[in-house]
Amino acid sequence: MSKRYCLTLDLKDDPELIAEYKRHHERVWPEILKSIKNSGIKEMEIYLLGTRMFMIMDVSDDFSFEAKRKADAENPKVQAWEKLMWRFQSPLPQAKPGEKWLLMERVFKM
Repeated sequence: MSKRYCLTLDLKDDPELIAEYKRHHERVWPEILKSIKNSGIKEMEIYLLGTRMFMIMDVSDDFSFEAKRKADAENPKVQAWEKLMWRFQSPLPQAKPGEKWLLMERVFKM
C-alpha cells in the first residue's frame, strides 16, 4: 500500500519563464529522477494552471519528507537543480523562509 501527498507552489508570472520551466521538465536530469525514486516516491505528476502548480506524489510506506530533505541537501546535483528551478518558482504567501512546495490539506474524497 502507498500514501499520496499533494503539494502546491507558484511559478513567476512570466510567460517566457513558464515556457522554459516546462522545457526543463521535458528532460529532467537523470540524477534528479534517480534521487526521486530512491527517496521512495513511486509516482510524481505536476500540473499547471496559469502560475499555480499542483504536485501529486504516490510514495512507499517508508517515505519520509525529512529523509528526502536530508538526502537532497547532501546531493550536489539536486542542489544545482533546485537552484535552477528557483529561477522560475515563487513562494506562496503561507511559505516560511526557504519553503517551496507546500503540503495541501485534502478536504474531500469520494
